[in-house]
Amino acid sequence: MASSLVVGVAGTRESPRARKVAAYLELTKPRVTVLILLISIASFWMGSKGAPEGRPMLEMAAGIILLAGGIFALNQYLEQDLDARMRRTESRPLPTGKVSPGEALWFGVGLSIAAVAVLFVMVNALSAVLAVLTLGSYLFLYTPLKTRSPHCTSVGAFPGAAPPLLGWAAARGELGAEAWVLFVILFLWQFPHFHAIGLLYREDYARADIRILAVVEPAGRALGWQIVGAALLLLPVSLLPAMAGVAGSIYFCGAAALGVAFLGFSLRLEAVRSKARARLLLLASVLYLPALFALMVIDRR
Repeated sequence: MASSLVVGVAGTRESPRARKVAAYLELTKPRVTVLILLISIASFWMGSKGAPEGRPMLEMAAGIILLAGGIFALNQYLEQDLDARMRRTESRPLPTGKVSPGEALWFGVGLSIAAVAVLFVMVNALSAVLAVLTLGSYLFLYTPLKTRSPHCTSVGAFPGAAPPLLGWAAARGELGAEAWVLFVILFLWQFPHFHAIGLLYREDYARADIRILAVVEPAGRALGWQIVGAALLLLPVSLLPAMAGVAGSIYFCGAAALGVAFLGFSLRLEAVRSKARARLLLLASVLYLPALFALMVIDRR
């Protein structure tokens, strides 16, 4: 009985600490970070000359995880008031008080400094420079623009498309044309993906006065052009790795099929802008991107 009492007391002592750790982890947006990591690893794989080396890839992965976590933590610090006004974000660590603003700030700063240091010391200088540019543009251009202009999505798509550049730079120490093709693929993909989210949570974004296109002109032409136009451009651009000889015929056929399907979901949403169709496009986008990069790695040349 005494031993069970000790366990109970120890569990009570550890419970607040475990909750705090979980809150810090939540600040890093683990699911999005995993997707960023997978895209970076795939790009490292594609950029490697010969068989990819395990240790450099792990060192790059460590830097990417720290960078993504730092950016997301600092973003939530900067947007804590907005998050508190939206139902989809009101349960995040800062609005709920699980983490104080000061704790989130120093956590994000620490992760960001560690990310740049790891990439500079253990990977290469180009990776570190790209990390700084990604962090700066996301936090100081995209984040403040969200409450000022519907062009925030276009601006945010630049740092959002950085993972392929980071992965390629880590593998080669330079950025070739192939790396920029991967960048453009991710850049274009973001428009159908984020506009679908915007349409799904339009009332939430309006409540926080976030001026995305779905709020500013939900029935306007600009929103439809960005959704369909990006998906339409993405189809031929996604075929370029095969046409450049970086990937083979399996990738070409798979990318074509994925691109046609993704365009189809985009056209359906443009035809009828309903939450049901926005949800389908969002699901299609979440499946499309990892499937495309997986095909690229499988059929690498």
